Amino acid sequence: MSLLFWLMKIVATTLGETLGDYIAQTLNLGYTIGLLVTLVFFLLVLAIQLTAEKHIPVFYWLVIIATTTLGTEISDFIDRTLRLGYTVGSLLLFSGLVLILMLWYKKFKNLKVYPITDRNKEIYYWIAILISNSLGTAFGDYLSDVVGLSYLNGAFVTAGIILIVVLLHYATKINHIILFWVAFIFTRPFGATFGDFLTKPVAKGGLDLGTLSASTVSLILMILLIILSHRNILRATVLNNNPE
Repeated sequence: MSLLFWLMKIVATTLGETLGDYIAQTLNLGYTIGLLVTLVFFLLVLAIQLTAEKHIPVFYWLVIIATTTLGTEISDFIDRTLRLGYTVGSLLLFSGLVLILMLWYKKFKNLKVYPITDRNKEIYYWIAILISNSLGTAFGDYLSDVVGLSYLNGAFVTAGIILIVVLLHYATKINHIILFWVAFIFTRPFGATFGDFLTKPVAKGGLDLGTLSASTVSLILMILLIILSHRNILRATVLNNNPE
């Protein structure tokens, strides 16, 4: 995966956090309605992605954004509506991720994420991503609400873990698929805690920019990155068709 992919993942997770909070909190729809709204959006864009004949960045990243937004609602629903707390929520979601990866491996004998051409395998992929993004949200909130780290310090902690994964990728022979999933999980709490840092009140360690403003900035940045991704694919296609 390229640097652009991971940058887009972080921006998408930040957008998912702020947009999820905007729907449930700023619009005052509540976590149950927020969960239903984001679930419908997720199923809609997932259906479009699954029917696409080739990789189209805008479709792929719409599903990523949908999983991060829905993941925010799932995590908050477990914590605040079911009142299970972020510790139990993180453990439940971690168990769910381990289970889906085990089922994936049992069926396909590998956990390779690229390329994925089998539709059944792609469904496992998106379920795993949805759970991992929900887990990342819960863990990010666990760092701030349970451990007591500020939102900025929580972002530094998760950024440090991501950096360690990058170093392990280049300096060791640890299975790259394992490192991918570790990085994928921890980019979510990094984006989530950074999103909270942007939106939460100053008294709670945030910048109090508001969920709408933070979501708008993240969305604009995401659109620019998707355009760049499309241009890179177009350029690669031209080069492949004209090797000389």
